[in-house]
Amino acid sequence: MKNILNNINKAFDHRIRLGIMSILVVNEYADFKTLKELLGITDGNLASHSKALEKVAFIRVEKQFIGRKPNTRYYATKLGKDEFKKHVEALEKLLKQ
Repeated sequence: MKNILNNINKAFDHRIRLGIMSILVVNEYADFKTLKELLGITDGNLASHSKALEKVAFIRVEKQFIGRKPNTRYYATKLGKDEFKKHVEALEKLLKQ
């Protein structure tokens, strides 16, 4: 049982971070508006949770202007995808116990 718990990553403890990673792992990227709408969260919640994932290098953030409007895109990094996969596998093993 201890080995299973070792692969549960604290970075994914919060449902919003889990949601962000779930979306980014299956899509090339997602923009701020899309993530906010899919997760049903506020601007502040998305900003703070995405910063937490960016801090541990699980996501990469690109900011640009499209016309005169700012656009922020989020991408899952290789590290983020690998760690998320380990986290999900650990949860599945835990549920099978």
